Amino acid sequence: MSYQVLARKWRPQTFADVVGQEHILTVLANCFLLGRIHHAYLLSGTRGVGKTTIARLMAKGLNCETGITATPCGQCANCLEIEQGRFVDLMEIDAASRTKVEDTRELLNNIQYLPARGRFKVYLIDEVHMLSRHSFNALLKTLEEPPEHIKFLLATTDPQKLPVTILSRCLQFHLKALDIEQICNHLVKVLQYEHLKAEPLALKLLARAAEGSMRDALSLTDQAIAMGQVVISADTVKMMLGRLNTEQPLALLESLVAADGRAMIAQLSQYAARGIDWESLLVEMLSLLHRIAMGQLQPDQLGDYEEHNVLSRLRELSQRLPPEDLQLYYQILLVGRKELLYAPDRRMGVEMTLLRALAFHPKEHFSSAECTVGRT
Repeated sequence: MSYQVLARKWRPQTFADVVGQEHILTVLANCFLLGRIHHAYLLSGTRGVGKTTIARLMAKGLNCETGITATPCGQCANCLEIEQGRFVDLMEIDAASRTKVEDTRELLNNIQYLPARGRFKVYLIDEVHMLSRHSFNALLKTLEEPPEHIKFLLATTDPQKLPVTILSRCLQFHLKALDIEQICNHLVKVLQYEHLKAEPLALKLLARAAEGSMRDALSLTDQAIAMGQVVISADTVKMMLGRLNTEQPLALLESLVAADGRAMIAQLSQYAARGIDWESLLVEMLSLLHRIAMGQLQPDQLGDYEEHNVLSRLRELSQRLPPEDLQLYYQILLVGRKELLYAPDRRMGVEMTLLRALAFHPKEHFSSAECTVGRT
């Protein structure tokens, strides 16, 4: 049997399997329970949070042979065919590749026919915002008053692009991006089932890199597994993601806070010899400044998944660095990152950015001898 990627293998088959989105699942379950089923639903949200999956589960609940239910049996012919993607009364349409009005009219011409097998004929239109203006206009009347046997399930990552006339005809649900804890807990479950192990910090890094998308998290986990390690380590994940070791940006921040310009330039020379990615260095420094700022407000926001010595150094910086200086450094580094494109080379851009931050340091950091270099 061919290998199935984790994102497909672990696609939820019931509402109970969906990670997060309780605010939506509760409403949908009540709609099924009370028989108050709308004719058109719009699911929006970022990539990989469950829009298409929930739509398929709704189609399963509408057509399960045991009756309309939020807990389909998963055993009847209709449920199995929907899971396998071959149910004749579930039409999945990729609006990104069928944007023309002719495609929409062809779809509408078939709406009048009764379902062949199921209770309802379900049209699942993915990335619906990609339809043309003429396609939306052709869809309006049918979307407002469809036949009783028709249900529309629309999914989009960009609901702002949908006409208001479409939005007003649908029940709208926005799926939230998942937080790091939700993703980590699910990855632990997946790896246990797959008989694999990972360091807690490695899972945190994967969850952060996924940016709220469970599909991205599973895809990244697949990639980490392919690295061939017995245990997925934090160092392996950092190398895979192209992230720097926390030590490098943290050491630079410590030199900046200490107003030690010479140490800062020496560190940059060492990093250049290792072939560091200069933009990533600024990004990691910005990330650390953000964590320190949050830690000054709430100490537990510094994080609990770094090595102990890193956390202790971050706590020390949060005590030594005044909030106004921190905000100034953040802005300088943020602007410096944008200006890397215009620097003669990226290393020079990073050096000038950090020297600019150093120039605003309240301490006396340039000695009179250094300021008169080149004078006779």
